[in-house]
Amino acid sequence: MKLSVNGKDREVDVEPDMPLLWVLRDELGLTGTKYGCGVAQCGACTVHMDGLAVRSCQLAVGDVTGDITTIEGLGTPDSLHAVQDAWVEHQVAQCGYCQSGQIMSAAQLLDFNDSPTDADIDAAMGGNLCRCGTYPRIRAAIKSAAQKIQEA
Repeated sequence: MKLSVNGKDREVDVEPDMPLLWVLRDELGLTGTKYGCGVAQCGACTVHMDGLAVRSCQLAVGDVTGDITTIEGLGTPDSLHAVQDAWVEHQVAQCGYCQSGQIMSAAQLLDFNDSPTDADIDAAMGGNLCRCGTYPRIRAAIKSAAQKIQEA
């Protein structure tokens, strides 16, 4: 199978029903995307497919229809995405396990709405769970990232 992941064409020899999450982690070595619940309810495995947030634990690799972006492809250490920069600024992560999925969902929100209300943030982030309860910092970071995007 051929995939475009983080702007690079990749080829993997897997069954088409293998979840994208396992292809990313086990076949391509992109371990930033996390396994959380396995039933697409917690958001830890969120990646973008053609710019839309999808749960990679329940998406069969054979059903991938576009370019995949993982947390590794969102920004670089030298050029963080506005959301990643805001996450650092607000020290959102506590344990950090859910954060790649949180960031990917927040990035999609800001791609479509660079001035989200609290209700917009709650709706976009509602499917991403954080056991550490950093939701106030998540909201603050999203607002900060939105401001940075508006100023750019």
